[in-house]
Amino acid sequence: MHNYFGPLGKEWCLYFYVLSIFFFVAYILAIIGVIGGFVMKRKKIDALFVANGMALIFNTLLAYFVNRLLNTMCINSTH
Repeated sequence: MHNYFGPLGKEWCLYFYVLSIFFFVAYILAIIGVIGGFVMKRKKIDALFVANGMALIFNTLLAYFVNRLLNTMCINSTH
């Protein structure tokens, strides 16, 4: 039972590190995409576009922060 539910080693902290890099890149791409959408469709921007763009940026930033926090917690707990 301990093999399936026990704590994992320090090498598994890399998982959160990789996810934080992935979501940081996704965050940057979301910002570029939303700004590009504003520039390209300047006359057709509606409230739904703005809400979706802000939600996309917020969600990717939150995912980046959570995975960075989990990576920090993982590293500090295995020292």
